Amino acid sequence: MSKKNLQYYLALPYRITITPAEEGGYVVAIPDLPGCISQAETVEDAIKMIEDAKTCWLEVALEDGIAISEPSNEEYSGKFNVRVPKSLHRRLVEKAKEENISLNQYVNYQLSR
Repeated sequence: MSKKNLQYYLALPYRITITPAEEGGYVVAIPDLPGCISQAETVEDAIKMIEDAKTCWLEVALEDGIAISEPSNEEYSGKFNVRVPKSLHRRLVEKAKEENISLNQYVNYQLSR
């Protein structure tokens, strides 16, 4: 059995999250590598920064013998059902109409905020 090295882990498709920071710019992280996080002013720079952070995180983990999680491979359909009161449903539909978008687009936007 071969030992998993840095190149092995760098080649894995880790999921990256990018979130706008309150003070400006973006916070970027790799949820499967706890503490692997960085920040940058633009999304492009955030992606570059997290790649550097990932390399450093993995190097330290390998040197210190820390267990490294491989990417979680859960699949999601992108669909889920939520029951809401009729009054909330009505307000959401009205807001979507005000924005001239579908209810689905409006709810998706609100959830992503």
